[in-house]
Amino acid sequence: MTTGVEKFDGIGMTSARTRVRMVERLREQGIRDEAVLSAMTAVPRHIFVEEALAIRAYEDGPLPIGSGQTISQPYVVARMSELLRAGGKLQRVLEVGTGCGYQTAVLAHLADEVYTVERVAALVAKARRNLRALKLDNVRIKHGDGSADLGEDLEVDGIIVTAAATQIPVALLRYLKTGARMVLPLTNRDDDLRGVQRLTVIDKASDGVREQAYDAVRFVPLLTGLA
Repeated sequence: MTTGVEKFDGIGMTSARTRVRMVERLREQGIRDEAVLSAMTAVPRHIFVEEALAIRAYEDGPLPIGSGQTISQPYVVARMSELLRAGGKLQRVLEVGTGCGYQTAVLAHLADEVYTVERVAALVAKARRNLRALKLDNVRIKHGDGSADLGEDLEVDGIIVTAAATQIPVALLRYLKTGARMVLPLTNRDDDLRGVQRLTVIDKASDGVREQAYDAVRFVPLLTGLA
């Protein structure tokens, strides 16, 4: 894998130093996986947002990316990546919900291969431009409905879903190897009547799946069909 990150290091609030401060904050927030922290250091988040928002790129908050979608806050990107890795090596990862490609770029530093699916055509084009600019050569992007069967012979050792589901996307489980896991925001109706979203890990075992809920989060809903 080759990257072209250095030329995107700006000045002031888009400088490499600002990105390092973001990573220091992630450590303080409890992110411990050094591979994830290294990936977050390597990926210039400001190139994934509109130029007018670049000075806010390293704040710990979501930002709009168009088409009614947002780029997740750095902590959530790091936390989902950490939960997916679980300290182990990732070979092939499936991402559902490419968005602008930021989480994709982080995953590209953590896995040998990333296959990412986005239902909104305008975001597919945006992500392709962003990832091409970074010269990431281990990412494949598809315009498709990631909530359904992808119609491919695919086996992965990790799935990240970057939109909130109300139940486990059963159609995606077939792509997971036994012993692999899916990380997604899942509406947990047991929390309260409002249906709180929580980052949830689905571990696929030979005898079924095991579910464990973690941090409370807020994501846009997982939608079906193409746009």
